[in-house]
Amino acid sequence: MKTLAVAILTKNEEHNIVDVIKNVRQCTDEILIIDSGSTDKTVELAKKNGAKVFYRAWTNDFAAQRNFALDKTSADWILYIDADERLSTEAVEHTKKILTSEDCSFQYRFKRITSAFGKQFKHGALGSDYVTRLFPRTDIQWIGKVHESAKCNLKLQTAKGYLSHQTYTTWSQWASKMEQYSTIWATDAYAHGKRTSAFGVFAHSTFSFFKMFFLNAGFLDAWYGWFSCINYAHYTQMKYLKLLELQTKN
Repeated sequence: MKTLAVAILTKNEEHNIVDVIKNVRQCTDEILIIDSGSTDKTVELAKKNGAKVFYRAWTNDFAAQRNFALDKTSADWILYIDADERLSTEAVEHTKKILTSEDCSFQYRFKRITSAFGKQFKHGALGSDYVTRLFPRTDIQWIGKVHESAKCNLKLQTAKGYLSHQTYTTWSQWASKMEQYSTIWATDAYAHGKRTSAFGVFAHSTFSFFKMFFLNAGFLDAWYGWFSCINYAHYTQMKYLKLLELQTKN
């Protein structure tokens, strides 16, 4: 049977850490917490519940945090899960089945179902999506400072079950997160030579609303869908406005 390590990135997740550790322990006992400087009880609770805790200073780079975990284990497989995500029972069982196979020629994605503001979203900006999270450890590298992606050349399979994503509880919480993400994105995009214009800011933000509200059927989630799509468009607008601002300053 192959071995598995589960990696969880944290920063002040005391309200989530115990539950997520209990959830992934159904698959493995090797749980890696990559903490970027929690000031609450995250680290204390993680250690108390049997996880290994490692500190890496936050450098506005989510991919670097995920890659850091790769050197902290010798497990055959690695599963990445966020502190506010939970594996369904079927996902747990399929993960354990994968570990019993000698075949390490695949990477696996999970369907993710998001709940926010006390409501489950099925469409639009917060609708269900797929996230690739389970890999043979030596075949994965993460790239991208924000909305990071996995660089893995193995064939992609869809795991059974799903990830339950219990995310934002308030709109201000979402706004704060998008403020952070848009700044990281703009800085990284500028460093990699990406440029925009005033029209580009308008076009990207307008299309993002059209895509989420109409193409991704955000209108089916009633007023929650309307406002989530508006906020997503605003997030896109801020990404490109900050990029444009960097261009004018340099």
